[in-house]
Amino acid sequence: MLRLGEVLPLYGWVGAVVMAVSEVAMLAKIEPFWSWHTPIAWSGYIMLVDALVWKRRGRSWLTTSRREFVFLALVSIPLWLVFEFFNLFIRNWQYVNLPENPVWRTLGYAWSFATIWPAIFETGELVASLRARPGDRRSLTTHGSRMSAAMWLSVGVGTAMLVWPVVAGSPYLAAPVWLGFIFLLDPWNTAFGGEALLLDYRNRRWDRTWNLMISGLACGVVWEFWNYWARTKWIYAVPILTEWKIFEMPLAGYFGFPAFALECFTMYVAARRLLWRGPSRPISL
Repeated sequence: MLRLGEVLPLYGWVGAVVMAVSEVAMLAKIEPFWSWHTPIAWSGYIMLVDALVWKRRGRSWLTTSRREFVFLALVSIPLWLVFEFFNLFIRNWQYVNLPENPVWRTLGYAWSFATIWPAIFETGELVASLRARPGDRRSLTTHGSRMSAAMWLSVGVGTAMLVWPVVAGSPYLAAPVWLGFIFLLDPWNTAFGGEALLLDYRNRRWDRTWNLMISGLACGVVWEFWNYWARTKWIYAVPILTEWKIFEMPLAGYFGFPAFALECFTMYVAARRLLWRGPSRPISL
């Protein structure tokens, strides 16, 4: 008889059960799932996807890169707070039905934000494993380079894109926020020899970009699906095509998720270069 552990590691089945139970209980308005569905379901999702990656590759964030995974989850919190800062000026979303107790509210924020980067990167690696062709050989060696005029121009453009929403304070300026860090940080990641989109393109490698963009869109759809029926949730004030919505998100907003995944990559590589001293896991390859 085929055992479940032979199909998928035990923690993957646990993740699947957590997702299913949280979804059913949330729809039935059973607490704590009704109010805490986002962090609970995403925790289960991360476990399940990681198990699928391990099954396909024999390695994964939770099995062979646990220390960096903890770092990834912890740094995900302040990285997302950067976007909360910009939301003070563009006012594109707000949270409703948050816990009144500040301790529980802070815990909910931290847990939810800690799942964002892990979800993007786990999904990106699963996509990579599904898209990889037999015999593919991808060199993971990176070499730094001097900042060229084009790279400095990119930094300048990225800086301007991120300053603009703060100065103008318009809800129409979400796009610069979801793109600015790519232009700002990727040249620095390239110069210091970290993983970088520019280095990929110089080597005519587009796989990471596609993996991340597919991951961003997939996670975006799941985020909005899980958010729609939850009690504690976010709602949008995106002023473009507001009558065309999929769940809470106006249709135009879904174009931001692929770009957001690329920003997650550039921001994390920069943070890892500054703060992480252990072995580094290749991202979405």
